[in-house]
Amino acid sequence: MKKLLPLFSLYLFLFTATSLKAQDPKLTRLYAQKATNPIIYADVPDISIVRVSNSYYMSSTTMHMSPGVPIMKSNDLVTWKTVGYAYDTLANIDAMNLTNGKNAYGEGSWASSIRFHNGTFYVSTFSANTGKTHIYSTKNIEKGPWKARSFAPDLGDHSLFFDDDGKVYMISGSGDLRLIELKDDLSGIKPGGTDQVIIKKANVPSGGTGLGPEGSQLFKINSKYYLFNITWPPGHVRTVIIHRADKITGPYEGRIGLQDLGVAQGGLVEAPNGDWYSYLFRDYGSVGRIPYLVPVKWEDGWPVLGTNGKVRDTLDLPAGKGLIPGIVASDDFFRKKGERALPLVWQWNHNPDNSLWSVTARKGYLRLTTGRIDTDFVMARNSLTQRTIGPVCSGTVSLDISNMKDGDFAGLGLLQRNYGLAGVKITGDSKAVVMINASTGKPVEAQKIPLNQKVVYFKAECNFTNRKDVANFFYSLDGKTWIPLGTQLKMAYTFPHFMGYRFALFNYATKNIGGAADFDFFHITDSISQEK
Repeated sequence: MKKLLPLFSLYLFLFTATSLKAQDPKLTRLYAQKATNPIIYADVPDISIVRVSNSYYMSSTTMHMSPGVPIMKSNDLVTWKTVGYAYDTLANIDAMNLTNGKNAYGEGSWASSIRFHNGTFYVSTFSANTGKTHIYSTKNIEKGPWKARSFAPDLGDHSLFFDDDGKVYMISGSGDLRLIELKDDLSGIKPGGTDQVIIKKANVPSGGTGLGPEGSQLFKINSKYYLFNITWPPGHVRTVIIHRADKITGPYEGRIGLQDLGVAQGGLVEAPNGDWYSYLFRDYGSVGRIPYLVPVKWEDGWPVLGTNGKVRDTLDLPAGKGLIPGIVASDDFFRKKGERALPLVWQWNHNPDNSLWSVTARKGYLRLTTGRIDTDFVMARNSLTQRTIGPVCSGTVSLDISNMKDGDFAGLGLLQRNYGLAGVKITGDSKAVVMINASTGKPVEAQKIPLNQKVVYFKAECNFTNRKDVANFFYSLDGKTWIPLGTQLKMAYTFPHFMGYRFALFNYATKNIGGAADFDFFHITDSISQEK
């Protein structure tokens, strides 16, 4: 998929969309009795959904993060909660470990496909880093365990599909779409099995030019096959294309499924009451790629997305209960017996070194200990992250620096290429509160203030309203009075990170190893202070 990154860069650069509807809190309250779009105002891209009985399960992309391929659950398609991950470690290699100067930003594992077949859940993905297609399966999607299979090559943007005749396929590709038959045990491509291009130039329905169709998701409904893809025709927004056929091998006929606000890439799901929806996502600046739900009606054997071709602000579904604590959550790092060391809302930036973090070394604290020398935040290992959420949010930490060493830098960051940091730097016997602003892509020390105590508090406030995409940092000496710190961070969704901003708790060494930063809590809210 590395070869596709320039195309992604092109479509991201060209993307100009109207402001996000129904994001104003006052407007949200007006529609309080109904669900509003976006369904999830956070970076949950490349979504794939399956319904089993009355529960919906969704997989998404978090690329270089560990654990990876998050699994979320909902009973109403609106309020979601993270219930697991398909894997803890995709691969133990330098790029995924942030070792030997390598990283997997913008890579790792990409668009997944979730399916339920004969009592088993399957989640498949692919990776340019490993050069493989990965398939994970489990009987219990919320508790595991997961069985892992992998094989070469990496079948990009694929859709896993179990047909009624017992055969298993993947549809993969960009532009020309290819049908590949897998072995019965899913351990690889079936020798002598079906392997053919089923749709040439699949973007013909949208004009035949621009970004080639990708993000395949295949469904079989009433004996017909329906294939969803996205494309980006010049002069238009990201567009849903739908093809249908009577046989999986074709011939396929296609049409535009939706061309509004750039809401695209996804598929179909049927509710228990017989209503149909298309789940899609939208590129929305620095908060990331955010999921939408679009009602579907059937006409002449075609799914018709939206209302008069438009994405609705509100839906005839119960209002959502918010993203806290299902998608993001506060954490006091106090663990009861039998509880997870880290709740599922947390992910590490790349594979962690598990010997260098703990929630038991000091009861009620997350301890991050340095184990090597680093000079750059984005290359520092063991940064612990959660998503930011829109339209506004704030993250707050309490940091005890008692066990840090000369050269250590620890605190609260907003992770992307153009990052922002608020933390404590130790230089010899002196300590200082520091804000780093990398809005330009290069880190600049915006402010440095001497510190004469062991506990200090940091806060980052993000404003994504109408793609404002700015963040402000604060510090406090008592956890009550907040003092502005540094300069405003202008956030940007950039390559190669290809991910919305994340709160990050970090500690890295520039001189000596073995220093420890103790975080007493991380608090997240969906509000920010009033700007003066």
